[in-house]
Amino acid sequence: MTHDRYISPFSTRYASDEMQFVFSEDNKFRTWRRLWIALAKAEKAQGLDITDEQIAELEAHADDINYEDAQRREREVRHDVMSHVYAYGLQCPKAAGIIHLGATSCYVGDNTDVIVMRQGLRIVRRKLVNVIALLADFAQKYRAMPCLAYTHLQPAQLTTVGKRATLWMNELMMDLAEIDHRLSTLALLGSKGTTGTQASFAELFEGDGGKIAAVEKQIAADFGFDRVVPVSGQTYSRKVDYQVASALSGVAQSASKFAYDMRLLASFKEMEEPFEKKQIGSSAMPYKRNPMRCERIDALARYVMTDALNPALTASCQFFERTLDDSANKRIAMAEAFLGVDAILNIMMNVCDGLVVYDKVIRQRVMRELPFMATENIMMDAVKKGGNRQELHERLRVHAQAAANHVKQDGGDNDLIDRICADEAFGLSRGEIEAILSPEHFTGRSAEQVDAFLAETVRPVLTAAADVLGEKQELFV
Repeated sequence: MTHDRYISPFSTRYASDEMQFVFSEDNKFRTWRRLWIALAKAEKAQGLDITDEQIAELEAHADDINYEDAQRREREVRHDVMSHVYAYGLQCPKAAGIIHLGATSCYVGDNTDVIVMRQGLRIVRRKLVNVIALLADFAQKYRAMPCLAYTHLQPAQLTTVGKRATLWMNELMMDLAEIDHRLSTLALLGSKGTTGTQASFAELFEGDGGKIAAVEKQIAADFGFDRVVPVSGQTYSRKVDYQVASALSGVAQSASKFAYDMRLLASFKEMEEPFEKKQIGSSAMPYKRNPMRCERIDALARYVMTDALNPALTASCQFFERTLDDSANKRIAMAEAFLGVDAILNIMMNVCDGLVVYDKVIRQRVMRELPFMATENIMMDAVKKGGNRQELHERLRVHAQAAANHVKQDGGDNDLIDRICADEAFGLSRGEIEAILSPEHFTGRSAEQVDAFLAETVRPVLTAAADVLGEKQELFV
């Protein structure tokens, strides 16, 4: 590694080798060559004068790319595709004359971009279902553990630790559905020619539209696609890039929401991300256990969400049948959207595989707030004993405000129950009141909702993806 020039942190710190290969030059140029082979085979099948020997020669050199020849040629002609056509021809002299026959640069460029996006989406999908599986196990384990629920970041009622995890999962399931939709609707550009009219292929096949359509169909089938785009200019619509980047942005949004919640819970000392024995939380404060993994998720998610604007702007300004102001932008924006989400899911897998729950702290914090939340139940029990509902409501209002002032202004404990016990108007003993204050009575249908959500929504997806579950991610930075 050199240390005297910029190197992307995605390469050195964040993204997996697997995802980096997807967006590597090797994967790109090998795919170009596979596309040239597929084109030659399809054209031969429709009657063009291409021999089996030529195709065999192309196949023999599909992966041993002579980069130096291509780079030397590109310095001369300033055209990457024609430089690689030339380099491939040096290795395949018998087939040199039929490489790229009838095609334009976007035949290899755009079709490769679609193939690469599909490869990336499949990796994202696999990692996404692994995150969901980890959270599903967590939700099941803590399905009934009461904890404070918040609206406006203020204690509201009670929920359960497991129910909160279903909220994280629900958004991830929405992202999974969007990823699946993108995978199912991706289409190759096909062989459309310079302005999308297939004029060069009409020349090659003497205007036989059936043969031209058959060429496209065979190329698509060779790469596992069931269709090509129905109409295009020279390129596929850049809205496709926007749609894919938006799906990736959705994953980033959901992961960021999870990570922000975890950072708040760590501040409350209710839950934490994994913390290794020799991990240093702060260079200045040895006692600290900073939620650095979740902070990194939020940082990367912010980048991915912002990055999704790039293909939106690119799609909006493609003049007529094509311009080239998309190329420099999309080769950065699309790759880094995938690399960013890959990194986010790697971290999230690591975090969700070792979530730490401090049940005693959770219970303690619940009991500090529960007297306020239980006032309606207390009032109803007091009414059953003959109390006046309106009078009791007013007394509870006064007692609750006094107790709140004692907590906020005096720094004391919540003494609302003591105040109610001392008020004869309620006619309830301390034992009767404490029986009402069981947190499990205030979580509503949380545990049932966890069970139903897992059984009806999550488990079927995980069962179908059983062959890819169990993935682990170790973090090194």
